[in-house]
Amino acid sequence: AGRDATRAFVTGDFSPAGLVDDVSALSPPELLALRRWLSFYRSNYVLVGKLVGRYYDENGAPTEALRQVEAAIEEGMKLKAESDQRKQQFPPCNSEWSSATGSRFWCSKQSGGISRDWVGVPRKLYTPGSRGSRCVCVRATGPPSGELHAPEHQDRGDLDDPHLEEYEGCHPRAEWCVL
Repeated sequence: AGRDATRAFVTGDFSPAGLVDDVSALSPPELLALRRWLSFYRSNYVLVGKLVGRYYDENGAPTEALRQVEAAIEEGMKLKAESDQRKQQFPPCNSEWSSATGSRFWCSKQSGGISRDWVGVPRKLYTPGSRGSRCVCVRATGPPSGELHAPEHQDRGDLDDPHLEEYEGCHPRAEWCVL
């Protein structure tokens, strides 16, 4: 009681070293988890006061540290929105593996939990700053996503995105692929 251990609710570290109030080193996804945790508490519990310390002064007013955390959370929300938009453009592939057939990737109008009116083709997507690739479904017809209303286009959808690569041994226009 009377101690802010917010960081532990996000990291799961309830050791003495983890029971601290400083959340400045949390990543954007962790800060968004903190925001969801805070929202849960605000909607299910009655506020009885504010703890004087890093985030509130003796008058209950927010400190600069709180404003910095709130700004970082806003930035995390922007990053999440961008990621969600990117998932709409490049939804994850459906996939399965078996010892008999190996890995199979396929696209459908519902793959990756993203509903859309096109099926697409599987491609490797390389995200700058991350290691490796992931399988995504790529729209293979119409104009590129950034130019949906362009009167002239190559009718290749997003196939020419520079972060994409075809799967070796798979037909370039196939909706599924076995590796």
